Amino acid sequence: MALFIVMGVSGCGKSTMAQKLAAATDGDWLDADTFHPPENKAKMAAGIPLTDDDRWPWLDTLNAELRKLAGIGKPVFLACSALKQKYRDRLAMGFPLVRFVYLKGSFELIHDRLSRRTHHYMPAQLLQSQFADLEEPKEAIVLDISRTEDQMVEDFKRLV
Repeated sequence: MALFIVMGVSGCGKSTMAQKLAAATDGDWLDADTFHPPENKAKMAAGIPLTDDDRWPWLDTLNAELRKLAGIGKPVFLACSALKQKYRDRLAMGFPLVRFVYLKGSFELIHDRLSRRTHHYMPAQLLQSQFADLEEPKEAIVLDISRTEDQMVEDFKRLV
């Protein structure tokens, strides 16, 4: 199974790109946000950044979900912030090969996107804490989010 974790700060387009990449490769995708417990969503909605203690059970749940999909024989794309290396290590635990797809963009571009987004529990005011926590991956497929979604899909295909 090819396992890809589409990562980056909130508002960079993880869910959209994971879905598009899965469609382009006849794969499946998961959105990590749907696995947050209500307490995490409430904290974020209140403008309170999550702590590591908030994240560990969530990351373990995501790893378990990926294990359920391990034998399907199709690429799997998980949209997940995975901001720190220790989070990426936890997600990848037990898998021989995981590729990270880093959606990279400027604070200004992403803040603009977040400020226009409705119906999401992650407010734009938490973006600064996301950038502060971000440890850019050393080995990843890097996609520039200033490009169109179709261009990013083509970039991904070229880089894989």
